[in-house]
Amino acid sequence: MTLQSRTHRPGAVWVAGLLGVAALVGAALLTPGPARALGPYPDLGSCPVFPAPPPSLSPRAPALGTEAAWNQNVAQAPRAADSAKVIAYIDSHGGTAIHPDFGSPRAYGFPYAVVGTGTKPLPVHYTAYGTESSPGPFPIPAAAPVEGGAHSEGDRHVLVVDRSTCKLYELYRAFYKSGPHPHWNADAGVEWNLRSAALRPAGWTSADAAGLPIFPGLVRYEEAAAGDVDHAIRVTMASTRDAWINPASHCAGDTRSAAAPPMGLRLRLRASYPLGAMGTAARAIAVAMKEYGLIVADNGSNWYISGTSDRRWDDGELDALKRIPGSAFEVVRSAAAVRPC
Repeated sequence: MTLQSRTHRPGAVWVAGLLGVAALVGAALLTPGPARALGPYPDLGSCPVFPAPPPSLSPRAPALGTEAAWNQNVAQAPRAADSAKVIAYIDSHGGTAIHPDFGSPRAYGFPYAVVGTGTKPLPVHYTAYGTESSPGPFPIPAAAPVEGGAHSEGDRHVLVVDRSTCKLYELYRAFYKSGPHPHWNADAGVEWNLRSAALRPAGWTSADAAGLPIFPGLVRYEEAAAGDVDHAIRVTMASTRDAWINPASHCAGDTRSAAAPPMGLRLRLRASYPLGAMGTAARAIAVAMKEYGLIVADNGSNWYISGTSDRRWDDGELDALKRIPGSAFEVVRSAAAVRPC
């Protein structure tokens, strides 16, 4: 049976104590360093993180309905007609300002691993959404870092990029099982081709409630510190509509209100909003919110944006982003239609 909805669940980032594993990334790409201190991460080699939009696409085009949307600059895209009422709905159902849900040295954010040729694939046994998951096996090492730490009771996402094949592997509620037949147990899992902008089948979930990949929407320390975040950012909302817009393919809403944000909704920080004094990384993130915007990907705390677990984040610098109110955002019109569940 195809599951058409995922239970409304908590936000994708849980604080469950310091991370208990180092960022093991396969024998050839092991990153040395003390446990509980993630970062820096290995690079992705020549792999893209999903394709860029077609060169012929107008800068004034609506937000794309494919995975290329992550890399689409929407600074000049048209604003949605219902923008004001959607922003008002969001702000009336939770927090009213941006909150970076990543930092250092606390166990915030998403860790990930990078593997290469020779990494042994392990079977994945699905415990909830197997009919909507990729069959595996996946090249996910036994010591791959788990969101929230090895003993987390949260969403327990596991993200792995195989840079030898440019494939992304993502698990939700993942638990490694040793023994004579080592494998991963997970509620859901997806193999993504990072060279393809193809969508999930309509109505299917992923390791995220919206049916989206998680990794492309994460702010990574390297890009922010270099002053150039050139992709959309993953964001969670407290109340979502029981509908989706491509590139999302799934919903987990708690209301049918037309004012509520559907999964896949694209938001953008208004160009006129003054950024004031910010450090390099915080400013790069704020500029990205103006140029590439946010994509609603999961239920969770309002306006919580996602990034990697990395010991190098400066929490004091990231705090500057918390001054940006939700009322400074607008909804970007999408090329795709809203799909009710």
